[in-house]
Amino acid sequence: MIHHLNCATFRPLIGAEMVAHCLLVERPGGLLLVDTGFGTGDLADPKRLEQPFRALTRPTLDPAEPAVARIRALGLDPADVTDIALTHLDRDHAGGLSDFPQARVHVYEAELEAALKPPTFMEKSRYVPAQWAHGPQWIRHRTAGDAWLGFSSVTALGDDVILVPLFGHSRGHAGVAVRRPDGGWILHAGDSYFNIGEKNTPRTCPATLRAFQTVLAQDNKQRHANQERLRDLVSAQGDDLTVFCAHDPTELAELAVTPAP
Repeated sequence: MIHHLNCATFRPLIGAEMVAHCLLVERPGGLLLVDTGFGTGDLADPKRLEQPFRALTRPTLDPAEPAVARIRALGLDPADVTDIALTHLDRDHAGGLSDFPQARVHVYEAELEAALKPPTFMEKSRYVPAQWAHGPQWIRHRTAGDAWLGFSSVTALGDDVILVPLFGHSRGHAGVAVRRPDGGWILHAGDSYFNIGEKNTPRTCPATLRAFQTVLAQDNKQRHANQERLRDLVSAQGDDLTVFCAHDPTELAELAVTPAP
């Protein structure tokens, strides 16, 4: 079963409400999370998220939203989370890591190195080391040689979950594909795009959100190239593939109505 969870809500002064769209995948060997949103540590100490970020995004910091609370609300045990697959390590994606200290944390090596030893001022300002001060069980992945739906160098985490390199927003940004029970796939595209209109052809996106993404991008040219690849993928695959991003509430509302069995 695949559950679509909102693990943080943002109400910025400029622009529409945003969410932190995470996945919980029930597997035979335990539970797998795709991203974590904010964690209980962020709610206990909001200052660690830093004032500029909080002022810009205005997170609600609702105690019902951390992934650990969402999992309990489903009647499941957070201790059964064996694996976390991260799209990247930005503060609104990795905040819940410390709520699952037993989990293996899968991330591209380039992203982990950028977070642990930021090579630029921008990268130093985007990551919050307090979110992984507990010492996660990092599983570093390099881009490999496998192929998936036209993408080369993907990394399989079993036969049902795949890391897909979608660099650009951050140095080691990934998409995470999960196999549906019907044989198709869903692809969590992380912050490859922020608005549902960006996966359409022609692309549409509010001007403020376009500017916001440009400012945040570690490599904007690469980000745009991967957006184009995602648009091609959506057009080519039809109902066999569902692509969604981390922050669009419309996509979350459409997918969260009924969990995939």
